[in-house]
Amino acid sequence: MLHLKWNETPTQKQIKCVHTNAKKYMVEHVLTVGKTYDVKNETEEFYFVVDDTGQVGGFYKDYFEEA
Repeated sequence: MLHLKWNETPTQKQIKCVHTNAKKYMVEHVLTVGKTYDVKNETEEFYFVVDDTGQVGGFYKDYFEEA
């Protein structure tokens, strides 16, 4: 259960949120446009970042750009 320790793992890189226009999910409650986030893990489709709540959450890559 590696995901339970992602808050303590080193940051892989930083990314900037470019939009929160989600069709299905309400990401505007946990992401802020223009803010830079720490990436804790990455897959082909998702970034796992420390969001505005202080927890690690998985978000589609199209919400972000490389910082």
